[in-house]
Amino acid sequence: MRIKNIIVLLIILFSFSTYAQDMAEYTSGWEGKIENSKAFNLNVEIENLGLEKARFKISNNKSIIDFPFNPKNTSILKIPFAENYFFEGVLSKNGKEINGFIKSGMLLYHLKLNKSKNNTYTGIWNLLMIDELKSDKLYLSVENGEGNNYQAYPIFGDNRFTGTWCDNFQKENDLISFTDFKTGLEFKGELTTNEIQLGIYLGKNSITQVVLKKSTTDWEIGGFKNDNTISTLKLPEMEKLISKNSLPNTHSVLISKKGKIVYENYFDGYNANITHDMRSASKSISSTIVGIAKDKSLFTSVEQSIFEFLPNKYQILKDSLKSEIDIQSLLTMSSGLDADDYTRERKSAASENNYQPTRDWTETILKAKMINEPNTEANYGTANPFLLGVAMDSVVSEPLELFMDKYLFQKLEISNYIIQTDLKGKPYFGGGMYLTPRDMLKFGELYLNQGKWRCKRILSKKWVEDSFKNYRNLDNVPDKNGYGYLWWHHKYQVNGKRIESIEARGAGGQYIFVIPSLKIVVVITSGNYKNGKTQQPEKIFEEYILPFLEN
Repeated sequence: MRIKNIIVLLIILFSFSTYAQDMAEYTSGWEGKIENSKAFNLNVEIENLGLEKARFKISNNKSIIDFPFNPKNTSILKIPFAENYFFEGVLSKNGKEINGFIKSGMLLYHLKLNKSKNNTYTGIWNLLMIDELKSDKLYLSVENGEGNNYQAYPIFGDNRFTGTWCDNFQKENDLISFTDFKTGLEFKGELTTNEIQLGIYLGKNSITQVVLKKSTTDWEIGGFKNDNTISTLKLPEMEKLISKNSLPNTHSVLISKKGKIVYENYFDGYNANITHDMRSASKSISSTIVGIAKDKSLFTSVEQSIFEFLPNKYQILKDSLKSEIDIQSLLTMSSGLDADDYTRERKSAASENNYQPTRDWTETILKAKMINEPNTEANYGTANPFLLGVAMDSVVSEPLELFMDKYLFQKLEISNYIIQTDLKGKPYFGGGMYLTPRDMLKFGELYLNQGKWRCKRILSKKWVEDSFKNYRNLDNVPDKNGYGYLWWHHKYQVNGKRIESIEARGAGGQYIFVIPSLKIVVVITSGNYKNGKTQQPEKIFEEYILPFLEN
């Protein structure tokens, strides 16, 4: 009996040594090919809506999801088609389309499903935000490997996809797995002697499989040709500098004058169909949602305290000074909370890098110290608009993202966009929305036209006027810019004249310039996240665009 036990133990030890690879051996760069360039451009279908045999389907060149459902609520569909994934949408009154969102990871991907034959609604889910991969390369950087410990970061050769945020690194024998918590994609790999067989999944459902081998040459990322469009306005010097990389990582430049596009150009492989990470430029969209809610009398006044919108469990954090934090102070970055995440000079509990890792962002922010009385001094940060999102979620009767879609995006005829969420899956008002540059231009024109789009009122004139007022200067930014309701103020010099611009701004160089005096809107998107050129669009606008527009 003792000999038999020893034999069993030896077999177990042999199996462990065979399959439990040391991740130090895999710490390297790996690469492989994605066979289908549209593997992540997913077809979404809802069949037999309203019938017992209704199905929700996702496919590329093969079936990925085929989920039967029986909606209990036909006014708002909610379909949990896989673990940690769901579709939520609303059927239009005429029954011809469904507008909704797929919740995957930290993102709400908007989908517009149009009715076709046989009572089927169809649409496209661009999971990687791009319309088709221009590179078939997938790279994997395996780092800090030791025993069963490691980190792994997938990098697509098509760098128009903004990248993954991976965590939850697991290993069991020869199997590894990790998650991109931004997109919700699951990665599962099998380790062999010379390869990693990596699968990319929606939950347990395979999207594609890639065989990775150790890289022997430098990775080739990006470098795609420009995708130009015809324009009536000529900006030769700007285009020359962009082509020579003297104005690096410029992705798009669009200009409209009196509501008509006079210039539209894309660079580095970007085009009109690719949504761009707006970063903090979408704070200005958050302001619009607050304005729409105010126009609809969902709250009474911008002078209402934030605590009027918060659940009981947060009321204990209210004191005599914090009770004065009102909606207007949040809109103008003047709450008084130590919310400086712009210069990073103060490491406060309320800064984005500190409150986002915590389990309850609202609690962490409200526990932060006060550095000023509300509505006295302005310090740029994300805690203020985050609290606005919490407040607006409390006053709307439907999911906040459906409210945003119904009363803003559908009215602007915007359907290709993405909303970033907080830990609770609610729209994050601090930034991170994805819109196409053309749709960013529409948004700027909404404000240029004082709340109207194509002669239809979306936002009250008063809210636009209040939004564009200069309430006070931002103390913690280099230029001490004036600031409105989540809109920046800046002045430019051209031909001896000072031109005032109201701007939505985002990290990396995402700008919407609204210039009422010239009746123009300019959009510039960029990818300058780590090179100190995040304000490069201001140089482009002042030196290479304004001189042509001011004449």
